Amino acid sequence: MSHARIFAVIAASSVLLSATARAEVDKKTERLWKANCASCHGATGKADTEQGQKMKMTDMSAPAFQAKKDDELQNAILNGVKTQTGGVTQQMDGFKDQLTPDQVKALVAYVRTFKG
Repeated sequence: MSHARIFAVIAASSVLLSATARAEVDKKTERLWKANCASCHGATGKADTEQGQKMKMTDMSAPAFQAKKDDELQNAILNGVKTQTGGVTQQMDGFKDQLTPDQVKALVAYVRTFKG
């Protein structure tokens, strides 16, 4: 087998392994979302759950929400949120004691997939 062919096989294998690893991370993040976030924010971030509607939560797929900076979203995940919207208190406890920095970054990336 020529060196060029060996290199091509190695390169193709590395792309496949990278895609497989990325898919695994996405599945872990999806499970993390379902376990910690989806009960209020919904499976797709639209806040179309009973709790999300009750608290008048923001649709995370909306352009205005997606315009938020990553550090704003990370801060909300880590430290929680307490605001008033339409006379309704929106409150979320922070997850700084439960999630690693990598998990928080992965959740922010996951939220970015909700773009409308």
